[in-house]
Amino acid sequence: MTPQELQGLIGQEVGLSRWFEVDQARIDAFARITEDEQYIHVDPERAAATPFGGAIAHGFLTLSLASAMSMDAVSPLSGLVMGINYGFNSLRFLSPVPSGARVRGRFRLVSLEDRGAGRWLMGHELTVEIENHDKPALVGEWLSMQVVEAT
Repeated sequence: MTPQELQGLIGQEVGLSRWFEVDQARIDAFARITEDEQYIHVDPERAAATPFGGAIAHGFLTLSLASAMSMDAVSPLSGLVMGINYGFNSLRFLSPVPSGARVRGRFRLVSLEDRGAGRWLMGHELTVEIENHDKPALVGEWLSMQVVEAT
């Protein structure tokens, strides 16, 4: 899509990713890599005695899936050379993701700003939904710098 086409979509949903399974193997691998092996993530038996009722994914594991969700759901700018993570204006973890659950990303375009030299600062409201749950796992305003070919 061209920047001009995207300008007309500001305020609208622009993508919905496929479902991603967050199983215990994924949680355990993330725990090892990040050195966050708190029992609520890696010990399902012990975690069953908590208010969560079982092991839950790390909030940052859920967030880390956002890149794959975006690539799955959001159309890139025409002539895209690269996309660079620019950060978040806001981010809230609203509901834990139970081990074995599936999550997906819903994207609403909230801003698109020409930064010159083929750079476009794009803002999306990201909502990560948990299958069969009313409350999302997280909501945030995610910024990315999209770099396109010079014309």
